[in-house]
Amino acid sequence: MALPSIFTREVSEGFIDRINKLTPQTAAQWGKMNVSQMLAHCNVSYEMVYEPGKHPAPNAFMKLILKLLVKNKVVTEVPYKRNGPTAPAFIIKSDKDFEVEKARLISYIRKTQELGESEFNGRMSHSFGALSADEWNNMFYKHLNHHLTQFGV
Repeated sequence: MALPSIFTREVSEGFIDRINKLTPQTAAQWGKMNVSQMLAHCNVSYEMVYEPGKHPAPNAFMKLILKLLVKNKVVTEVPYKRNGPTAPAFIIKSDKDFEVEKARLISYIRKTQELGESEFNGRMSHSFGALSADEWNNMFYKHLNHHLTQFGV
């Protein structure tokens, strides 16, 4: 079953509505991050797309390992399990400003929707090489859904 398309206005705005239900005091139902760290964590996916150079790209050997061992867990429709491992770039240990991270995430979601599916078909991923629009959609959709569910919205 295909995941709903993050490239549609309806789905993107649905995520934004869920994000807008969060407050700085919203508690996680599992995991170690607070809500501000979770928003910053979700922003990393978009930083890798829209801010080249912010996160060092993996070397050729690591990229091969990521393609072989991680890619199918990230780009398929199978949901993430609770408390699963995450890549070092996605680990947020410092305190983050809730409003800043929230605004950034909403902006990234809207930008992705406005650019549309065609912009992502065959686009190079930071870690996995070229991905189809469906793979980008699955990656964005299930990551956001996983963490918003983690915080009860």
